[in-house]
Amino acid sequence: MYLYNSLSHKKEEFIPHEEGKVSMYTCGPTVYHYAHIGNLRSYIMEDILEKYLRYTGYDVKRVMNITDVGHLTSDGDTGDDKMLKGAKREHKTVMEIAKFYTDAFFDDCKKLNIKTPDVVVPATTYIDEFIRVISSLMEKGYAYEAGGNIYFDTSKLDKYYVFNDFNEEDLAVGVRDGVEADENKRNKADFVLWFTKSKFDDQELKWDSPWGIGYPGWHIECSCISMKNLGEYLDIHCGGIDNAFPHHTNEIAQSEAYLGHKWCNYWFHILHLNTNDGKMSKSKGEFLTVSLLEEKGYKPVIYRFFCLQSHYRKSLVFSWDNLDNAKAAYGKLIEKIAPLTQESGGDIDKAEYERLDKAFREALDSDVNTAMAITVLYDVLKSKANAATKLALINDFDKVLGLDLVANAKLFLEESANASADIPAEVMELVEQRKEARKAKDFALADELRDKIASLGYEVKETRQGTEISKIQ
Repeated sequence: MYLYNSLSHKKEEFIPHEEGKVSMYTCGPTVYHYAHIGNLRSYIMEDILEKYLRYTGYDVKRVMNITDVGHLTSDGDTGDDKMLKGAKREHKTVMEIAKFYTDAFFDDCKKLNIKTPDVVVPATTYIDEFIRVISSLMEKGYAYEAGGNIYFDTSKLDKYYVFNDFNEEDLAVGVRDGVEADENKRNKADFVLWFTKSKFDDQELKWDSPWGIGYPGWHIECSCISMKNLGEYLDIHCGGIDNAFPHHTNEIAQSEAYLGHKWCNYWFHILHLNTNDGKMSKSKGEFLTVSLLEEKGYKPVIYRFFCLQSHYRKSLVFSWDNLDNAKAAYGKLIEKIAPLTQESGGDIDKAEYERLDKAFREALDSDVNTAMAITVLYDVLKSKANAATKLALINDFDKVLGLDLVANAKLFLEESANASADIPAEVMELVEQRKEARKAKDFALADELRDKIASLGYEVKETRQGTEISKIQ
């Protein structure tokens, strides 16, 4: 298996630190609002990676944090506290906000068939661990106290900007224009490990520490949660590409300073979901959620299918037309699978199964190429294998793809049967005759039959999903 490693900027053969086992860390949500579908694209692709590693026989342990304290809106450790902002917006406590949006996040994940990680850790439950690691960094000379806060000293590193050859001056204040420099820092790239001098007078979440009452910085959370649960050597760290700097950069800095050796071997970054107006973002006001997709008549699995049709390292453009195309393609896929579920018996053709399973694995072994894996799924349906072999392959592929293919194929048959049962036999006979006329390209006859159907009170039309019959209102 080859993965593109953001740290080396090339595809590398995946070799875990311990044979047969994979340690995997995912940056979790900041639970101050609903996750938008751009956020969820990352979790879908990370889910595919985890499920494929399991599919190939690895023993995977995946850990994820929940950021319920200390995440500021600015890369320069300034700006509004996101959790406090959410609490003010909804007139609730920070912990009420955290609980509500954590539950909402996992509800969305369930709808999208995203497996819950093996270990999920809210940052507020690891305060003692953060203090322990920060204390060690201070003892080793990698951190200092200034103006009441504890900072990581980036000047002590041989190289800080590990993901790209950034221009240090361009990043001096923290990427964004209008961000005020923190005068307490020795170096402009230094970042906060612990706040005791909060500019938020009504900051709810504070803990006692050797440096005074305060709360942790965002970056220290992921390092400590990962190291505590996955040990000193991490195989894969996942996240959206916008986390590469400064969040993941700072994670590497503090983790390796604390450990004294390389920490994580493979960095798996997912590119943005864009709209025609640019990157999807909560800061722009209205944003797209799973609930909104459902309100507009799209099953969440359609969005998952939409994401899998593109490679995770390519920006994906969302539009309703693009989602409609995915819905139509998924509908046709389900229709093709449906008849297989009615065919009984038959032995699995081992040679054909192995041939197609090998193609599926080769697609995902090539940097998790889900678009190619979907193509192999279509190849299964086109193959000369019997129904038993095709169903076995579809069921096994779906352990990774998570598209509910067989379940929705059976549901399609059930709904079709129920719909047909309510339509008079005379109408159904005319519909079948019209299908044959269209197949023979006798469109004059097809139009005549459509008019006859209409005279009986029913409308027939062709859609991407097939022929639809409905009662004229």
